[in-house]
Amino acid sequence: MLSGSIQISGETLSSAEVKDICDSLRTNSVRLLSLRGCHISDRDFHRISRHVADCQSLAQLNLNLGVVSNINRVKQLAEALASNRSIHSLFLHGTPLTDSGLAILNPVLSLHPSLISLDLGDCILGDEGMNLICGMLPPDGAKSGDHIAGMLAVAVASSRTLEVVDLEGTGLTNQSAQIFLDMVENYPTSLRTLILAENNISLELQQQISDLLSEGEEEEENENEGQEDAERQKEIWIAQSNPESQAILMSTHLEDSLLAETEM
Repeated sequence: MLSGSIQISGETLSSAEVKDICDSLRTNSVRLLSLRGCHISDRDFHRISRHVADCQSLAQLNLNLGVVSNINRVKQLAEALASNRSIHSLFLHGTPLTDSGLAILNPVLSLHPSLISLDLGDCILGDEGMNLICGMLPPDGAKSGDHIAGMLAVAVASSRTLEVVDLEGTGLTNQSAQIFLDMVENYPTSLRTLILAENNISLELQQQISDLLSEGEEEEENENEGQEDAERQKEIWIAQSNPESQAILMSTHLEDSLLAETEM
């Protein structure tokens, strides 16, 4: 093992080994981290991802041959890359990424300030995945509307207050819509309305996004109604069990009896 280099291949990593890796990342003492074909528990993969996010020395990350083995790990890697600023080479060869996984990674890959080498070979990518990769490689270096939409999707996904986004007639395509669709499906967001009219986006994708946003709004309304019902029940119970309320009722009944006797 070279100084500043951690290279492990095809092994099952113990918690102690993962701790050593995390310590190296935390102290910014590793430039190359290669875990090619290694078996890592979900908990330990999450630990490594969190330290990759903060590491300032890591230049090359090799997770080839199925280390990123499920969609939750894809999301954790995306979160790490969104914070990391040092990685210039990322290897995911042989990862069961699929188009949906690449759609999650695409915004952070497009925005990463240092990334210059990316291996996505044998990642089960289809036409949509190829379109996303092409969007990362504009021929003249210019950033397309879809690229800007990817940047915006990252910001929207992290916002807890933004409710309406109007992107009418901004030159977007199905690529952008797919990014927003994946965002709405996979990330909790306060977004309620996304306007995509007058763009080269299929009506089907627009409707899917609208339906998901509507479902989220209905779920929130149902939760609020449930909370209001619980509060009302609580208020009724308090009123019934309040001694002062009982005293008033008893006094009222006594006054009615005295009044009836006086009238008689």
